[in-house]
Parts: sequence; C-alpha cells; structure tokens
Amino acid sequence: MSVQMITVSADDADIRLDRWFKRHFPEVGHGLLEKWLRTGQVRVAGKRAKSNQRLEAGQDIRVPPMPAADVSARPEQPKRAPVDDKTAKMLRDAILYMDDDVIALNKPAGLAVQGGTGMADKHLDAWLDCLQFDKPERPRLVHRLDKDTSGVLLLGRSASAASKLAAAFKSRAARKCYWALVVGVPKHRQGRIDAALAKLPGRGGEKMAVDNDEGKRAVTWYRVVDNALKRAAWLEMEPRTGRTHQLRAHCALLGTPILGDGKYGAAEAFISGTGVSRKLHLHARAVRLPHPRTGKELTVVAPLSEHIAKSFEFFGFDEGTAGKPFQAFAELE
Repeated sequence: MSVQMITVSADDADIRLDRWFKRHFPEVGHGLLEKWLRTGQVRVAGKRAKSNQRLEAGQDIRVPPMPAADVSARPEQPKRAPVDDKTAKMLRDAILYMDDDVIALNKPAGLAVQGGTGMADKHLDAWLDCLQFDKPERPRLVHRLDKDTSGVLLLGRSASAASKLAAAFKSRAARKCYWALVVGVPKHRQGRIDAALAKLPGRGGEKMAVDNDEGKRAVTWYRVVDNALKRAAWLEMEPRTGRTHQLRAHCALLGTPILGDGKYGAAEAFISGTGVSRKLHLHARAVRLPHPRTGKELTVVAPLSEHIAKSFEFFGFDEGTAGKPFQAFAELE
C-alpha cells in the first residue's frame, strides 16, 4: 500500500491521533504507530505529531505504507449477531428519541446491554445493526444499565457523538434520575448517601458492599415521593457517582432494599401475599445532558416498564406526584 493522505472528518474531530488510527486502521499496533511518529512518517497538517494530539476537522493526516511484517494482529471486532424480526421490532419500538447523533431507548427489564458469562450473543450490543438505519456506522453504547434495570439508555450514532456522550457521563455534565420501589420507608424522607463501595471477593457473581476504607466513593441523593403506610416507598434518586450497583447497595444500606432485589435484600426484598411482581423495581426515569453536536440541553424521559407500572397501581402511587425530573434536588446542585 502506498502513502495515503486522509482528511479528518467532522465525526473524528477532537479525538486523539492514536484513537483515530485505532478506529480507521485497527491492524496498526501501538508500537508501529509510535515508530512512525518518531521518524516523522505520520504527519498532521504537514507537521510532526504525537499520539495524544487532538485532531481538528479538515486536517490532512499522512499515513505511510503498511508492510505486512510490521502489522500487528487485528484486534477483536465488536461482536455482532443476527437479529430476528421480533427482536428488531422490539428494539425499534423502544426508541424514545432519535436524531442524527443520538438514539435514546427505553431499555426493557431483562435485556442485557453487553455480554457476560453465559450471555452468548443475546444482548443489545450484539444487535445494534438493526438500529443503524441510514447511517454509515452502527450506533455505539456510551453507558450501561444493569440487565434487570429498565429505562433510558443512550447510543451515539457516530464515533464523534459517542465520544462526546461518553465524556458527559464520565463527568458531571450528565444527570440521571431513577425511580425505585423499596420495601419499607427510609427513616429520613430526603437525604444524601455518601458510602464508598467495593466489590466483594468470591465467585458468586458481582456484588458490591460498603467499604469506607478500601472502596471507591459513592454518593446518591434520594427522596421519598410517596409511601404506602410502612410497607413500601417510592424513591426518586440521583446518583452523583457511577459505581456498580450503587443504587441497589445504597438502598439496602438505608434498610429499605429495592423491591425484587434478592441479591442485596435477600428475603426482605420481597412482599409476599400481594401478587406484586418479584422483578427488580428500578427504573432509569430520565437523563439530561448536553447534546453532542449543538451543546443544547437534551432531556429524555422513559415511561415505566409494565411490571413497575402495575406495582404503582397496586400501591396507589400517582406518577404526577413526582413533578419534573431533576427539580427536587435543585438546591443540592
């Protein structure tokens, strides 16, 4: 292959040069790229470059010939799986919002976002081809929800959009509002949980525990929106950090495990004799963040999943009681 001159597209603007090579020339190993950079064979806008240099749309990148002897093994590509018509319809019907940069889904409870032990290829990440529509790239995951949690899940429709969305979730630019039904009623109707979490050792599946010495800081704002006597409560929560199972562990710490969460509440997480679903009652109600292209505020709200809506009806909770997402914690910002 001869020398190539490639112009940086708008979708690739603001990413690092090494990430650009990984995206467009995944067969080029890190060692080979560093060699090219040291010897000046890779140039950006006619100048020597560094691997961590941020690119700008319209810049020309000089890509040297790639002898087979210098090419590293091609990394594993994103896993794909055939999507049957029923699954494709289910995912398309779950779309809450879509534009040229973003797709927002109301993820059903029970759908895994990514693969894991025993998951094979039955997860959203393997089925994203059916949400590509007219775009040249398949959409990309930018954050995760637990398999049994329902609600808002965002996808980036280009590499650039995905990068900016992921950066918003990593920082505090993105805010997430969750609703949960818990067993019992917290002692304080509104508060701030600041309890570090660490993964428990062992092979019984991923589980977190409060560990203020070795754990990573985890902060959650919560309030009781309504309660059914002392039997159950409806919580609105906003995680200010993004630890694994943070809301589930913090609710258990309050002494009010999320309804259906046997992992963190054991038998206390279930209400017998009522007919209430034994599924996890945790829902990502809303997400608010800057739009990746315009920078304007984007808010997406997800209707309750069927089993949680039925439990709301059983306990007599009215969704309108909560008001608009993110208003309740305005004084804590």
